[in-house]
Amino acid sequence: MIPGFIPGMPITGRQLPWLAGAASLLIAPFLFVGGPDWASGPLLKSAWNLGHILLFALLTLAVRPWRWLSGWRLWLVVTAALLAVGIGIELIQGDHNRDMDGRDLLRNLIGGWLIIAWRSAILSRPQTSVRQLLVAATATLLLCFELGTTGMVAARQWQVHHQLPLLYDFSHQNPEPFWTGSPAVSADHAVNHPHSLKIDLGTDTYSGVSLNNLPADWRGFERLTITLFNPSTETLALTLRINDVVHDRSNHAYNDRFNTRLTLGPGFNTFTQNLTAIENAPDGRTMDMSQIRRMGLFAVRLPEPRTVYLSDLRLD
Repeated sequence: MIPGFIPGMPITGRQLPWLAGAASLLIAPFLFVGGPDWASGPLLKSAWNLGHILLFALLTLAVRPWRWLSGWRLWLVVTAALLAVGIGIELIQGDHNRDMDGRDLLRNLIGGWLIIAWRSAILSRPQTSVRQLLVAATATLLLCFELGTTGMVAARQWQVHHQLPLLYDFSHQNPEPFWTGSPAVSADHAVNHPHSLKIDLGTDTYSGVSLNNLPADWRGFERLTITLFNPSTETLALTLRINDVVHDRSNHAYNDRFNTRLTLGPGFNTFTQNLTAIENAPDGRTMDMSQIRRMGLFAVRLPEPRTVYLSDLRLD
């Protein structure tokens, strides 16, 4: 008898592990090559991560560890093996300039657990126990959580795409999915919005924030408008930088992006910038105004910490 063969199982069922193994071999290289990069958006990255679940479900189906193990030993050995393989993959990815993500370990486990749990529940019918159903339901809930996370990212990106002329929606209670540099929501110095963003500037060489999740297509607009509030009686010099996807995937040369100096006096300061100047800023090419990727606002070598409030950011 063929190992793992279940009498009465159709030939397609016996071929399934081989098909799963072949599919695994096709998918596995994408753990190390291809896929999202530094310039890719949040939705592509989130959807790509779901591939871990699919790959390790296929691997579990191909290996069929239930041929040698059962009960708690099956769960323990499979979990340990998936963790070991997953950690190895993350370490190798780190050596290939890819970001290490501990949550990928959970996704790997979900893939394996789904196969083990549902195989046990289905093959035990009609005597499937409550415990088997609970385990299968738990694995499915974990899958739904990951799918739901990607769904939430998709909904957020749809909102970002449709929020123009605003480049940032100041009604957000949590700026973290959009900004780096830890700006804080503030009720002070808001202009036509529920909140402003408080930006604390330190004495590092470069200190500020970067808007990395913003509407990418600036075509059809003429000006960028930014309003900042300086609570100090002293002036403050900031640098505004803007770049497209092409710049993100290049060597990040200073003359390949838009840079300008903003000098803030006390109180509110509104700056407008013609988008034509931004488009023509890169040396030797024009910026792709349909693929704007990042906007940075930072100070350079401040002698002491300062605070500034971002009150409005829009296209006109």
